[in-house]
Formats: sequence, C-alpha cells, structure tokens
Amino acid sequence: MPTIVLKIDVDTYRGTREGVPNLVRLLKHHHAGATFLFSLGKDHTGWALRRAFRPGFFQKVSRTSVVEHYGVKTLMYGVFLPAPDIGKDCVEEMRAVRRAGFECGIHTWDHVVWQDNVRKRGESWTQQQMQQAYSRFQEIFGTVPKTHGAAGWQMNEHAFSQLASFGMKYASDGRAMLNDNGSLANPAAGPYRLQIDGKVSSCIQMPTTLPTLDELLGREIDGTVINESNIAANILKLTAEPRNHVFTLHAELEGQKLAPIFDQLLRGWQEQGYQCISMADYYTSLQDQALPEHPLSWAELPGRSGELVALHA
Repeated sequence: MPTIVLKIDVDTYRGTREGVPNLVRLLKHHHAGATFLFSLGKDHTGWALRRAFRPGFFQKVSRTSVVEHYGVKTLMYGVFLPAPDIGKDCVEEMRAVRRAGFECGIHTWDHVVWQDNVRKRGESWTQQQMQQAYSRFQEIFGTVPKTHGAAGWQMNEHAFSQLASFGMKYASDGRAMLNDNGSLANPAAGPYRLQIDGKVSSCIQMPTTLPTLDELLGREIDGTVINESNIAANILKLTAEPRNHVFTLHAELEGQKLAPIFDQLLRGWQEQGYQCISMADYYTSLQDQALPEHPLSWAELPGRSGELVALHA
C-alpha cells in the first residue's frame, strides 16, 4: 500500500494553541498517522517582516493571505508585543498530542531566528540553537526527541552533524525538486543518506515530495488559478499515480482556515488507496533498504522565495 507521510510543522504560539488540537481531531477522525514537529522557544514571528526585502516575498504574501492565516497579533510578536514562549506556555497542548498517539519531534528553537540565520552561522551558534530545542523537548515530554524537520527547510553542515550527534536516525529537512505544476522533477526522488565532505550521515533524510498549500494558492498552473476550491483536486492529481510521498502541512494553515482542504485531501488519499503515516512508521519500512547517497545542495522551488535544502538527483 502506498503511503503519505504527514509531517506537521508548528511554527507559532497560535498554531500550537489552536491549530494543533484541530489537527489532532481531524487526523483521529480519519484514522491517519502523522508527525508533529514543534517550535520550542519564543515566537518572534514579527521579526519575519525583515524578509520584505527578499525577492518574491511580497508576491508570496499577497498570494497566501498571511495576515488572514496567522493573525495580526502573531505578526506583532517580537515587534509591538512580547514574544510568547511556546515551550513554556503550550506544554499541555504538546503533551496532548503525544497522549493522542502521534509522534512528536523538533521543528526548531526559534523559527524566525533559525530560518533567517542558520545558513550563514557557524558550529557554535548552530549547536546552541539545537541544544536549546533538544533540552526543552526533554523537559516537556520526558524523553529524547527522535526526529527533526528544519524550519523553512534551512540547515547548514553543522546542523546535519548535530542530528547524528543527537542519535537521530531519520529527519525531514529538505525538499525534492518540483516542476512548475508541482509534480516531481525526478519521479524516483525519495529517502536518501546525506553526504557532506565525503562523510555519509547516519540520519536518513525524508524529503518533502509534494508542494505545500501556501506554495500553490494563488498561482496559475496549466491556465487555471489555484484557489481554495480547486487546490485539493490539484494535489490529488499529483498523487494519482501510486508512490510514497512526504507532505508538509502547517498548524497555522491546515489546522485553522484551510482545515476543510486538508479534510478533502485525507478523504481523497484514502480513496486513492493511500495510508497516511508518521515519519517513524516510514523509517521502519526503510530500515532494510539500501538508500542512495546525495551531497548537500540548495535550490529555489516554485511558489517559495529563497533557496532551500533540495535534493537535485
């Protein structure tokens, strides 16, 4: 049976408080597995306004209604309002996810700080950021985290090394390359072992193989503008041919205003014969497989500004 690995990025305080419980209820209703990846430090979403000077930023904001999805209050955190400490203020919401039977892992310590800085920072800074998240996860859940999914698909070589030092066996920190219509540029793209400076990481990478909702909304594909009424059908076209996929969703989007779209996707994938599973379940199925090795590489993807960790092969 083909699988859809559901990887849920939780970026903000609001997403943790409101979006996460909504997603738990929706996933339980569909008997679907998933992995929740939490931001564990302060919510400095307001600092992201500095990205206004990046190419493509305003185009993405206008397409995806950032204010509508994230809320004005969230966009003021760290600028006009104090930044709430997600890992302290949302402990119960996070623990409830584990109690509901879902895998939990690390997204980041501070989403905006990581996404905007990690690629140009060194080993000491990187280790400090990751250790803070690792320690906070242990405080909340009483166990060590087993997996990681990078904020904004941003990493550096020190971060990948740190995953191995933590003993993590699998993570989802990058993307597979996509064509303009969201289809895979390389249909064979999938899990692999990362090669950096001639060394092969012990941590398997599970790249996201499908476009995210915010990458598709508002874009014109094959002469049709993608909107909330047709986006689910568009993604289901991409999964019509059975194969394993990793789909990244966000607590701030699919867990709130775009929940009806995610509901359509879950129903559609079930009708297509897919089983929705966690990263842990996917890892179990990969342990006896000889996976390809690929070097660390970067690329831009349709519908998203800036370069991301991306599997070119």
